[in-house]
Amino acid sequence: MCTTVSRHLDEPLAGTAAHATTWLLVEQPGPWGVRALTSSHLDPALGRALEAAADGTGVRVALIRRPGRHADRRREARERHVYVAHTVPGNVWLRHATTTEPERLLDLDFAALGQGAHHTFDAVLRGRPHTGDPLALVCTNGKRDRCCALLGRPLAAELAASGVEGVWEVTHLGGHRFSPTLLVLPSGYAYGRAEAHHVKEVLQGVREGRVVVEGCRGSSAWERPGQAAELAVRTTVREDTAEALTVVRTDGAAPRWDVTVGHTDGRRWRVTVARGASLPPRPESCGAPLGSPAWMDVVAVRELTAAARVG
Repeated sequence: MCTTVSRHLDEPLAGTAAHATTWLLVEQPGPWGVRALTSSHLDPALGRALEAAADGTGVRVALIRRPGRHADRRREARERHVYVAHTVPGNVWLRHATTTEPERLLDLDFAALGQGAHHTFDAVLRGRPHTGDPLALVCTNGKRDRCCALLGRPLAAELAASGVEGVWEVTHLGGHRFSPTLLVLPSGYAYGRAEAHHVKEVLQGVREGRVVVEGCRGSSAWERPGQAAELAVRTTVREDTAEALTVVRTDGAAPRWDVTVGHTDGRRWRVTVARGASLPPRPESCGAPLGSPAWMDVVAVRELTAAARVG
């Protein structure tokens, strides 16, 4: 299995999260295919339209379902849960709605959602703040990669059985070889090689406004160099406050970037990140040919002086 090889080679997790400023989650029971938006009991035409509407806006659309068995039964006009979450520090939020008309999702202003405005969600679907526990989204799409089913589904079931609220199965979070993979909303932090006891620690941290760095792949709010840089600063200065850090800017281009990370107290750091190739070759997912997946190597973390900040 691709996860066994990745774990054996101790492949780094930091800087491997999917990038999305905003997540739109649509409940869809039943089986999911490789491309779930167009290969599930969701109308494939609607799935294609949602993909097109979200393209280039910063919004990522995913399907969710409750943990458990997923018999291939169609249930039309079923009320389904819809969540939308924005993950950029300073404007982190999670909204919830229910609908029996998923086609109404096409009336949303995806560009506004990607920029952190939820008025369109509230107006179209009567969205409201989610006041319950954070969402724990475990990737279980075995048609995409068998590791996600073999490792993700038991994790989701264990969490739900132990009374953890807000647990959902989700279609695809990327990084199959890090299964079980987890996304926590509204914080937007992703985790790999997750275990139930660790997930509970992560969720408790979210409730307390903290980020657990152990096992973290990064914040989906940032591109991958920014994810690695932000986690490096957190580790260096032992900062676990959830919205204390933000990626101010990223200079350079692959394979080397200088990422400026800012703190709410005014401090800034310049983090040099280089793209490396994982060796020896390994499969990026089950059944895939051997390759050398890119990984983010933090070369240096340097706190900027006041003069450098101004410059």
